[in-house]
Amino acid sequence: MADLDRIDQSIIRELQKNSRITVTELASRVGLSKTPCQVRMRRLEEQGFITGYTALVNQTKLGLSHIAFAQVTLNDTSSAALTAFNHAVKDLAAVEQCHMIAGNFDYLLKVRTRNMHEYRQVLGEEISALPHVLQTSTFVVMENVKDAGM
Repeated sequence: MADLDRIDQSIIRELQKNSRITVTELASRVGLSKTPCQVRMRRLEEQGFITGYTALVNQTKLGLSHIAFAQVTLNDTSSAALTAFNHAVKDLAAVEQCHMIAGNFDYLLKVRTRNMHEYRQVLGEEISALPHVLQTSTFVVMENVKDAGM
């Protein structure tokens, strides 16, 4: 953040709220004219502060309303085992997020499916089959209270 001034930070905040905002509107909100705003946006992209633009999708409307968090413990935490797990988990479509955790288990996965039956299938056939998985524990979401991605 040391490389970012107040205007750069404002540009990022505004784009996080609405990445489809016009450059003219963005410039107005951050107190610049259009051309300097475009230059700053381009620089933020080139320097890797802005890595892309995406659409937020209502997963429930797509039929994917079941959310579960799976704790995963590996039987081996060597660099090679962690790399193998990291690479393989990226191929699982139902896994929305994967985080390596410092604690009593190794990974926390956010898994989104249509229902419990589908989750059980994903857990049994896909997650448990990932390299070096020793055990899993599941926590089912009862209500999504806050999700910054929605």
